[in-house]
Amino acid sequence: MRWVNRIVRGLLAVVLLLALALAVYAWRSQPVVDGTLTLTGLRGAVKVQRDDADVTHILASDPRDAWMALGYVHAQERGWQLEMNRRLMRGRLSEVFGKTTLETDLLMRTLGIRQAAQAQLAGLNDESRQALKAYSDGINAFFASRSQALSPEFQILRIDPRDEAAAGRYWELEDSVGWSLMMALDLGGNWGNELARLSALQVLDTNALWQLFPPYPGEPPASKADLAALYRQLGVYRTTTASADIPPASSMPASQMAQGIREWVDTLGYVESKGSNNWVVGGSRSASGKPLLANDPHLGLSAPAIWYFAHLQAPDVPGIKGMDAIGATLPGTPFVVLGRTPDVAWGFTNTGPDVQDLYLEQLQPGNASAYRLPAANGQEAWSGFTERVETFKVKGEGDVVHTVRSTRHGPVLSDIPGRAKELVDTSRYALALRWTALEADNRNVQASLASNRARSVDELKNAFSDFHSPMQNAVMADRSGRIAYKAVGRIPLRSPDNDIRGIAPAPGWDARYDWTGWLPYDDTPQDDGSRGWIATANQRIHAPDYPHFVTQDWAAPYRYERIEALLARTPRHDAASFRSIHADQHAEAALRLLPFLLKAPSQHPQAGAARAQLQTFQGDMGVNAAAPLIFSVWADEFTRGVVGGRLGKERFEKLYGKRLFRNAIEGILERDDKDWCGAAGCAVASAAALDRALDRIVAMQGTDVSRWRWGAAHPAISVHRPFSNVAALAPLFEVRRETGGDPFTVNVGQYHLDKADAPFANRHAASLRAIYDLAEPENSQFIYQTGQSGNALSGRYRDMSDEWVDVRYRPLRMKPPVWRSTLTLSP
Repeated sequence: MRWVNRIVRGLLAVVLLLALALAVYAWRSQPVVDGTLTLTGLRGAVKVQRDDADVTHILASDPRDAWMALGYVHAQERGWQLEMNRRLMRGRLSEVFGKTTLETDLLMRTLGIRQAAQAQLAGLNDESRQALKAYSDGINAFFASRSQALSPEFQILRIDPRDEAAAGRYWELEDSVGWSLMMALDLGGNWGNELARLSALQVLDTNALWQLFPPYPGEPPASKADLAALYRQLGVYRTTTASADIPPASSMPASQMAQGIREWVDTLGYVESKGSNNWVVGGSRSASGKPLLANDPHLGLSAPAIWYFAHLQAPDVPGIKGMDAIGATLPGTPFVVLGRTPDVAWGFTNTGPDVQDLYLEQLQPGNASAYRLPAANGQEAWSGFTERVETFKVKGEGDVVHTVRSTRHGPVLSDIPGRAKELVDTSRYALALRWTALEADNRNVQASLASNRARSVDELKNAFSDFHSPMQNAVMADRSGRIAYKAVGRIPLRSPDNDIRGIAPAPGWDARYDWTGWLPYDDTPQDDGSRGWIATANQRIHAPDYPHFVTQDWAAPYRYERIEALLARTPRHDAASFRSIHADQHAEAALRLLPFLLKAPSQHPQAGAARAQLQTFQGDMGVNAAAPLIFSVWADEFTRGVVGGRLGKERFEKLYGKRLFRNAIEGILERDDKDWCGAAGCAVASAAALDRALDRIVAMQGTDVSRWRWGAAHPAISVHRPFSNVAALAPLFEVRRETGGDPFTVNVGQYHLDKADAPFANRHAASLRAIYDLAEPENSQFIYQTGQSGNALSGRYRDMSDEWVDVRYRPLRMKPPVWRSTLTLSP
């Protein structure tokens, strides 16, 4: 027994020592927020203060010091986020995660994100380059200083950035430009829609394609071409399995940690789920007599959040203008992206113009190293590809060497694993991408810096004239009472005889499909607020007679119409009425299909109780209700049965999930379309879908319908990359909260139905909410879904999450009454 007691005491001592070591490490990994630190390179002392809302205020005597301090703070608070961002855009994930992320690295280097960033950096003005230099110096200084222990991700994965940082190479100027490009990649693409249409046309004719991908209500299809006939005539499709010179991720050794990264890549090139809301009322529609502005950009939920709230203040100095701006900064860039200055506020939603076109480049017979050009003097013309060799370091493997090819349109996507290579006969064609964001004249950095100095709507509009990609719907308001809307960014112009218009891949050797220029900034859609209010929610943002083609892939107008109705309902708005709009979970889209569900016969044991829930359903997608769950699972099952039945299981599963085909289902049910539903009609298909749906819900939540809850199936998951995919670590690193809403409510809750583990989880929602009061800007408010800290061991990692779920806010003040902490950064 004495030996047993000694062993037990020894084990307890070891446990206590480990607990003590963990506590010490957790303490050392927190940022220094009080006292004084030396930051070599500063021109003067900088105050870094945090207020009771946990907003970070950076007060400097020189703008370059403010930018440097922001870089230092971003590295303090969001070091792992910067590390992942840097590896992602540089195509260097496989150095840490092995072969499973090689496909992602191949895509990033094929797109040439870093090369494009370097070209764009060279075209920026001197002030912008100084801002990027100062910001990069701040990041590098933090990592080189060893002033705090790095967050757990660095320790677990054994990554040490400090030597690179000491040499000034960890974060470089082009990395900030590159991260702006990555935001454009996430928000500004439709190449996935082009590939989806190309895939569907293997089994559908062109008329059926427009039933599956309907144009915006009241519009004809944007393309007049018979696409199915065109692709058959050209012999576009692959008839054999794509070669596996570089194995696709699905065939590589499994890596749980990297799964989330691959899933993010799968969302690229789609705009369907990437929405947002913003609206503004003028003084004639507000209780104060001055404008009120609201914004909630919808992005993929992540932990830490994509945003970091900060206030940057510095005076003018010779050769450089100062700034005074507060709001959402984007770790990796040195400015406030969304927010306000003392006199003007702004908010963004995604415009979603068609800024990516795929081109079928015909290979020269007998010479696969050349592709066809437009005819010259009536003669066929050919050109060699532009090539560069990329070498990938892969953990646990030898180096992988890949040749990236480009055409006159842009990078070739069909040379790397993915849908392009799977679809296209690469012995005859290469598939190349043209994308506005890769153009060398992208000046987003200049536009964003200028916005942080604007003092009026007119100055803000002028600042955004340099904005490029991704195009945004900017609503603005200033203290003089002006409100306005402007679509800011680049839209390509297409020839009148372009009968495809970027809807699907076009023959690259036919010059009529080339872009012909850019829509001038003065001609992009705009609104002066003459109605007293302006709202955007990714709907068509121009009148039907607008003379320029923007896109066919607008979001369905449900959110916009609901915001419009709620704005009209209240004669004079205040922050409370704006909060009720942010919180609104009414789904008119569900009510449109509800009659078809109610008419579906079923002998299922739960059918009677389920029908009773549905008969009182008024479209409120509430967290504690059963009806939203029944409706959503039925809609999913109906889509799988009807659309999946016609496309085939494998093809359907590659297209479905992030894309819901909801507008297609509306048309199919309302037409009782037997071509889709089968000879027995859509009522039979609907009934079968209901039975399957009830079986699924019983398996998820039991047989008692009164206990079914939408929120249990629809938690908001702020995913951590990479540890959300490691079961033992996920509870510590990711943030989960039950939510209501659905993809069509103002308080949005977008789900990805291809996620077998949690198909209805809320993965894409309000990444922040903000209300700006132009009568008294210090009454402005904000919230987002996690917390300011990026360290999972911090109490500030998830402390905003309950407020976000409840649609509560924190004050957003430039002059808060008290400071929670004060740090001085000294030269």
